Amino acid sequence: MANRTLRTRLCDMLDIEYPILSAGMGPSLIGEKTGAPVDLVVAVSEAGGLGVLGGAGYTVEELRDGIREIRKLTDRPFGVDVLLPAATVAAGDAPPDAREIPLADALGALPAAHREWLWKIKEELGLPDSDAVISSGTTTARPHAAIEACIEERVPLFCAGLGNPGFMVEAAHAVGMKVLGIAGNATNAGRIARAGADLVVAQGHEAGGHTGRIGSMALWPQAIDAAAPTPVLAAGGIGDGRGLAGALAMGCVGVWVGTRFLASNEGGALDIQKQAIVNAGDEDTRRTTIYTGKTSRATYNRFHDLWEESGLEPLNFPVQVVLASAIVDMFNRAGNVEYVGPFAGQVSGLIHEIQPAATIVEQMVEEAADILMRRLPETVRVG
Repeated sequence: MANRTLRTRLCDMLDIEYPILSAGMGPSLIGEKTGAPVDLVVAVSEAGGLGVLGGAGYTVEELRDGIREIRKLTDRPFGVDVLLPAATVAAGDAPPDAREIPLADALGALPAAHREWLWKIKEELGLPDSDAVISSGTTTARPHAAIEACIEERVPLFCAGLGNPGFMVEAAHAVGMKVLGIAGNATNAGRIARAGADLVVAQGHEAGGHTGRIGSMALWPQAIDAAAPTPVLAAGGIGDGRGLAGALAMGCVGVWVGTRFLASNEGGALDIQKQAIVNAGDEDTRRTTIYTGKTSRATYNRFHDLWEESGLEPLNFPVQVVLASAIVDMFNRAGNVEYVGPFAGQVSGLIHEIQPAATIVEQMVEEAADILMRRLPETVRVG
């Protein structure tokens, strides 16, 4: 990394060099759990940003193992992202005896219409059987246990990928852990801030994964006003130094970057999914309920058409995840790449190659610094 200084108060809060966080992106609920998400966290943190481990697809014990593995590989600060939808948190944790449930058994519990649609797609496309299993003990099913694990492991930053983390802020602060929440509108940004979170991410409509209805340029300043004095990070449409500089100019203290890091050497997506991001243009993503039952953005693929044609209503989170993950697993096994696409944002059109995460951090910092120090003074006259 060149000897650049690009600091905001976020850097002081989190003890990092650059105001860049990788969004929490971990393994899927069904399928192989690779080491790539841990590798990404380490690479971003070692480069001077802050890597965040996505915990949704891990069991609580796997999450602990991931946290401990990160600590073996870096002494830099990092974060952990856990999903905390209000209904799931209120329902309480699943039993602690995690079991590997055959996918066929899990699908048998789905509503008849959804199950029949799945088997219809399988037959029509000649998809192979899946011998995948799903764990009953994921952090998604056991959010309170996941929070406890993060507190016991003294994770530097806890991130709520969904939901308001206010109920666990006091316990987190008691061990020196900072808390971040993500909002898709100004109202929720204010709620998360008033609940005691240390940081709020304002994520615009353009973003990949779970995302809202408000565009980034409109959302960021409104979220800053609603959350004040709590600092706000920008997300949605950030893939290079121009996006970083723009977010800082808006008043954000840093950026939360997903798609650009997913399409990195260390990103946890399959190679065909990374290539889908590289191949995508700015109009090649879709916002859909197919994957989780909640609105999320992914690279367009023919699975989206199948869902829209089905006429089915999405199941509640996380039951819809089981349905979608099962079909995607079959598509992957069959090599049907036209039916596969990762969560990705509209910024995909800016991404033209897979790079090391450290290179991405370095290039973002260099470009943002150049804009703020040289290009703006040369092109903008202020009097």
